[in-house]
Amino acid sequence: MAPPTTAPAAQFSPYQKFVVGLLALLQFAVILDFMLMSPLGVFIMPALSISTEQFGKAVSAYAFSAGISGFVAAGFADRFDRKKILMFFYTGFLLGTLGCGLAPTYELLLAARIVTGIFGGVIGSVVLAIATDLFEISLRGRVMGLIQTAFAASQVLGLPMGLYFAKHWDWHMPFLVLAGIGVLGLGVIAMKLKPVDGHLGKPQEHSPFMHLWHTLTEPRHLLPYLTVTLLATGGFMLLPFSSAFLVHNIGIDASHLPTIYFCTGICTIVFGPMIGKSADRFGKFRVFLFGSALSILMVMVYTRLQQTPIVVVILINVAMFVGIFSRMIPFQALSSQIPEATRRGAYNAISSSIQQVSGGIASLVAGHIVSQGADGRIEHFDVVGDVVVGTTLAAIWLVWKIQHQLQARSGA
Repeated sequence: MAPPTTAPAAQFSPYQKFVVGLLALLQFAVILDFMLMSPLGVFIMPALSISTEQFGKAVSAYAFSAGISGFVAAGFADRFDRKKILMFFYTGFLLGTLGCGLAPTYELLLAARIVTGIFGGVIGSVVLAIATDLFEISLRGRVMGLIQTAFAASQVLGLPMGLYFAKHWDWHMPFLVLAGIGVLGLGVIAMKLKPVDGHLGKPQEHSPFMHLWHTLTEPRHLLPYLTVTLLATGGFMLLPFSSAFLVHNIGIDASHLPTIYFCTGICTIVFGPMIGKSADRFGKFRVFLFGSALSILMVMVYTRLQQTPIVVVILINVAMFVGIFSRMIPFQALSSQIPEATRRGAYNAISSSIQQVSGGIASLVAGHIVSQGADGRIEHFDVVGDVVVGTTLAAIWLVWKIQHQLQARSGA
């Protein structure tokens, strides 16, 4: 294990600061579009006269179409300037979002969600590829930390604003606003982002299919793919049932849920960059190990809570999310060293697809584990917590193996 350094090897240039901010805003837009659907269900279902099953299909349509498109796009991800790929998929994403904002029927909304997923599901992988191309390893922890704060910002800023627009106008309005702001972002990308094409000067495979196949089956990529699968389990198994668990098991009034999510989001925004800096300074694996240990402890406590004051719930929730982010941020920075420059786009696209699909499967598995009693209580939520702990322990071993493989390559 490499000894900790006293200071990062380099600092952000002004252009790099602009790129980090731009990438974080893109992540914010994509994550917000995905997260908006669930809270807007209370408005969409009566407006379109659809059942909970139909609405569930509209929500899951994004995830599965994103997972499929990631695999398809992986074969072409390294054959073009990453700026052009980003603009292409971001344009499609905005058209899909606009379609959601204009959809008058359930069928058109479902089609719009599929289009949005096809394009939006690839953007995250392009963002990570650009971050890896433009930032050396000593800065990537901070870069990943700043990009990951988009998830928290979407909770703190995006969801309340989306619900406000839906309540005061119509459920279409949040999507229309997001599409309108996105057009401005597209203009900034076109005018300010420099080409990201350094990988094009290196030998490329002629066949997109073989490029996909070789990236997918590359032996040193297999451990990271498996790790992504396990890391996606935690959030996707716990989050779908957290609201009901907080209300019916812990005794939190439903009106106080926004307060819990707001406080959690604010703290995550603060801690995200700090986690990234710590990963750069003390080592990616050490911070990952800390985050995993904290996650295990907090998940065990959280999934077994009984009647608990809201202040204690907030503290536990914050600590649990800090643990989750302390796993994801250093792992992304660590795994960014694995693929060659000519395979970064394909590698990230495949990883994103695996994350989407495994997350969807994890949600289905959790749905079969838990049940809801006649009084509304969520039963067997502690079993879900045990599964998450088991996958976290397995992920620790896998990341340890990845760390040793990278050290062996570096020494060679």
